Amino acid sequence: MRSLLRADAIVLLRSRVSAFLSILLPIVILVATTLGKAETRFGGPGALIGLALTLGLITSCLLGYSLTLAHDREVGVLQRLRVSPAPTWTIMTSRLCVQVAANLIASIVVVIVGAILHGLTLGTWQYALVLAIAILGAAVFLAIGQALVGLVQSTSAINAIGRILFIILVLLGLLGETGILGDTVKSIAGRSPVGALMSLFSDVLNQTAWSDQDTYSLLACVGYVIVFAFVGIRWFRWDAR
Repeated sequence: MRSLLRADAIVLLRSRVSAFLSILLPIVILVATTLGKAETRFGGPGALIGLALTLGLITSCLLGYSLTLAHDREVGVLQRLRVSPAPTWTIMTSRLCVQVAANLIASIVVVIVGAILHGLTLGTWQYALVLAIAILGAAVFLAIGQALVGLVQSTSAINAIGRILFIILVLLGLLGETGILGDTVKSIAGRSPVGALMSLFSDVLNQTAWSDQDTYSLLACVGYVIVFAFVGIRWFRWDAR
């Protein structure tokens, strides 16, 4: 397990794309939203930082993780690892742990930068809650990515479907929350992966009291993890054939 963790960490550190998806993209969003009236239009600094954190998680986990896993399966890396002395469960656990750890580090950086840019003073408990939600968010999108790789064999198809899912989830979370598409869509958006995480991040950063909406968002995220993890484990194949 130790050897797998070290190898997966080295691969992740050498991937410039993963670094961009996890840290640079959210920071670009934070910097861009300091201009003009973006802060008031998006619901305040807490909502903006929550948006940046959520986009960082969905891009690195749903897109980055699923593509890396699909590529390794297609070129035979997973099949070779499967016949090694390491138990099969450690192969996937190592990748997931490294991915979650990278997301936690990226989330810390994004929160600190966001707090500085938007003039927020956060307490220790807020940082702790943000990290806890980041772990939950990473689990949600990793489970969705795992399910995608389990159901689809082609790497190119996973790439295309992942991009479509990304657009749908982000638009649903952003546009649905505004109420532009109607109350029904707004309600659905609040329970979507992006909408639920943005709501949790925003309420923690804005020091809002715990509400029923937060409870529903938390339950929705846990439900996504359970359902998509089951699908991803049940139908996952170690080779592309």
